[in-house]
Formats: sequence, C-alpha cells, structure tokens
Amino acid sequence: MKRTHPQSVAEIISNLLRKENLEQQWDEHRVLNIWPEIVGPGINRYTVNRTISNGILTVWLSSAPLRNELMLSRSLLAKRINQAVGKDIIRDIIFR
Repeated sequence: MKRTHPQSVAEIISNLLRKENLEQQWDEHRVLNIWPEIVGPGINRYTVNRTISNGILTVWLSSAPLRNELMLSRSLLAKRINQAVGKDIIRDIIFR
C-alpha cells in the first residue's frame, strides 16, 4: 500500500467530485440551497421553483410586483450568490 500525506475529509470529497466530473453539479446544488439565505424569508416565501442551466439561475415567483423589483437587482443578487459559494457559478438570473 502506498503511503501518502494525510488528507481532510473535505479534500477527499473535493478530489472525488473533481475526478467524477461532479464538481459543477455540486456547486449548482449549493447555489439552489443558499437562495433562501441570500434573499431572506420574505422573498423566499414567494419563490415557487428555481433551476440552474449553463450558469443561468431561473427563479419562478408567485408575485409579479416582486418579480419586477428583483429584476432591477439581479446583478447584485448574482454577485452575492457567487460570493457566498466562493465561485463564479451564476452569470445571470431570470425571474419568471
């Protein structure tokens, strides 16, 4: 058995995700889970669904006035999400 330097569990998981080409999917999953923390419970209450495809976060909202208001601050939201995740995952946000 080959001896290597000790690794943390986080390093082992990161290496496994990279090896299996799942790193991008994992990061996208983290973005979907962090959405309620970024926007808060008031806005999250009107969030019906959210998906990510090719760096574009699509968020379905049940309130048209809220949708219009969030459209004005979507670049700030994308920046806050990317900062929270630690990577540039989101290029744009579409509200429907």
